[in-house]
Amino acid sequence: MDGAAADPATEPAPDAPRWAGGWRRLLLAAGMFVYPALTAAGVAQYSRGPAAVVGGVVVGLFCLCFLGAGVALERRARPAFLTLLAVMALLTVLALPSAHEFGFFLAAVVVPYTAVFVPRLATPAVAGGCLAAVLVPWAVPAWHTSAGWYQAAAILFTALTVRAFAETAAANRALLEARAEVARLASQAERARIARDLHDLLGHSLTVITVKSGLARRIAGTDPVRAVAEITEVEALSRRALADVRAAVSGYREVTLATELARGRELLRAAGILAELPAGTDHIPSRQQELFGWVLREGLTNVVRHSRATRCTVRVEPGLLEIRDDGAPPARPPATGGGNGLAGLRERVAAAGGALDAGPATPQGWRLRVRLDSQGESAA
Repeated sequence: MDGAAADPATEPAPDAPRWAGGWRRLLLAAGMFVYPALTAAGVAQYSRGPAAVVGGVVVGLFCLCFLGAGVALERRARPAFLTLLAVMALLTVLALPSAHEFGFFLAAVVVPYTAVFVPRLATPAVAGGCLAAVLVPWAVPAWHTSAGWYQAAAILFTALTVRAFAETAAANRALLEARAEVARLASQAERARIARDLHDLLGHSLTVITVKSGLARRIAGTDPVRAVAEITEVEALSRRALADVRAAVSGYREVTLATELARGRELLRAAGILAELPAGTDHIPSRQQELFGWVLREGLTNVVRHSRATRCTVRVEPGLLEIRDDGAPPARPPATGGGNGLAGLRERVAAAGGALDAGPATPQGWRLRVRLDSQGESAA
């Protein structure tokens, strides 16, 4: 009976493979037809004439209802399934006069599915079915049989098997749903990474291109040789930005602190801002250099865009990066919650276990500071 161990009230994952149910459910259902066959053998053994015909019809109707219940489960038609299950229980009772104790083999089909799909009746159904299989053959003198221990064992162990199969199928569905959720979250995280990297890369590159283009325009009349040099650098920056975008999309973008210091020095020079930057980065742990490179890129881009500063100082130590300028704070993006750049930096720093602080400096200007401890965890 396809769908025998799946809860009809629970929709499986849309992409659930067949191993979550499929042919295994069909195999379990096919095995359940052994019990109607045993009941039919009981009819042949104990009944003759019209009684045998009635018993055979009852077993045949039971098989048809069993197939119909499987179709109802497959179509998620729970009311129809429960109705057919009730009819199967009635047919089990009607089979007893013809099949005697063999009729309880039909209960080995009805009881397990009642226990699985009507959980509140699980204990009464299993206990009642086993007791009836044991006591009724012994209590009916006309049958001349002993207690139906075999039938009771069939009811009990089939109920346990079907229940275990149902729980396994439910666990498989939960695993598939969890796997789909993990895939969705991974895809979402990758989109967020690409968006953040593109913002950081293009924001910096376009700022440099804008500054250098403006510088070339201003000096074109008085110093054409230098203007050509600046335009040449703009072309090189444009090509580099295109390569960076491709690398960011493919996930192979590498940012280093040393590279960003060199680029930042050139950016501040082109913007006419006096730069005080560290000469080397060898004293910075390698695990911190990429993060500090991203922070430096975004911080210096914001200095050029927003500060109207004349001086910018960068201090780099193990576990600490600080960018300070003497510009005007009112034109800056909000220190908390504002701007994609700062939001992206906060995500990067938080992922490394660090703390980012951005806000007005004393007595003038703006300060961006990132703190990490020696293990890359947030400092107190």
